Amino acid sequence: MGRAFEYRKATKLARWGHMARTFTKIGKEITIAVRAGGPDPDGNPRLRVLIKQAKDENMPKENIERAIKKATDKSTEGYKEINYEGYGPHGIAIFVETATDNNMRTVANIRSYFTKHGGNLGTQGSLQFLFDRKCVFTCAPKEGVDMDELELELIDFGVDELGVDDENNIIIYGAFESYSDIQKYLEENGFEIKSAEFVRIPNDLKEVTPEEREGVQKLIDKIEEDEDVQNVFTNMAPEE
Repeated sequence: MGRAFEYRKATKLARWGHMARTFTKIGKEITIAVRAGGPDPDGNPRLRVLIKQAKDENMPKENIERAIKKATDKSTEGYKEINYEGYGPHGIAIFVETATDNNMRTVANIRSYFTKHGGNLGTQGSLQFLFDRKCVFTCAPKEGVDMDELELELIDFGVDELGVDDENNIIIYGAFESYSDIQKYLEENGFEIKSAEFVRIPNDLKEVTPEEREGVQKLIDKIEEDEDVQNVFTNMAPEE
């Protein structure tokens, strides 16, 4: 089992939090996917997965339709994906992904969180070298699957790691740019995709004491409360 899967297992990387925040996050991702690839799920693979994911999370149909309409309505501002990077207390690298319709508001909020909690917001791109960007698919268990054979076959599609979680779901990690190829393979071979995400796996983990962890976690919690924030990644070693 490789680095990405172990890190995910230790940090519960795929958990999205409570229902209201989940709906907000998926809704923004649907809007962004529609702007990038159009409103037809049959011709937009990313949108197709997100709609299924939304339904699995019991997101109301009207919420899904509203997110699609926001992307196609010329009179409304669309969301822009903007990243913010900085260091929290004790030198912990923090990478923040946002989807915002007001960049001035978002950057002011993110900067204030860092400042008030003993951190410093850096320039865009300053921390990208510390993280590997991956796509990760969670697929429902499938009878008759030999994991070793599946891994060998998926290598040609950009997959570099896979395993199973506690519920026997198949977890597949691949290169960020291989998302479409992996999704196509999974759909064509009868795998049920439960979720598909983009994550950033730290290249190196930084150990902290329990007291230091508490201070860093306060900053992370504050950032994650912001409605414009989609994901927060750090290089803080998971708690044992």
